[in-house]
Amino acid sequence: MMERKSVSRSALLSLRALIALRLCASACFIAAGTVLAFLSPETRAKVSERTLTFTERIAYQRAIEEVRWRHRIWPKENSSPKPPLEAIISKGEIEQKVNDYLRKSQLVTDQRGSPITASELQAEMDRMASHSKQPEVLREIFEALGNDSFVIAECLAGKSLV
Repeated sequence: MMERKSVSRSALLSLRALIALRLCASACFIAAGTVLAFLSPETRAKVSERTLTFTERIAYQRAIEEVRWRHRIWPKENSSPKPPLEAIISKGEIEQKVNDYLRKSQLVTDQRGSPITASELQAEMDRMASHSKQPEVLREIFEALGNDSFVIAECLAGKSLV
């Protein structure tokens, strides 16, 4: 009987390790597609020419907030239903988040004398993918940003860096 329990625990631990490895591999696979596209010479040339408008940045920030809100656990003690995102964060608050990021980004550029580089964005994207505790949420955020490596770098990785 004792031997049977130890085999079962060992099998359970192996199963957990396999699941963790699979989740990590999934996150790396998600990031690799974005990362490899971001580093290609054609993409780098397009990135240097591409910019996002303030309105686009607000839309992308809202998409990020929407994914995060969907995955936020609603307390069991709160008997009322989980409200929609609009009841929690206003358009003005989202605009303020974008303004804060742009201001901080400019501050970093001013202090360093140069903007954040593609390699720094790449390193942050790698870090996010490899250290994500919720790779499925990260995948959903990537999808919400259109799986566009430039947008992901600008609106997610860049924001995290500043």
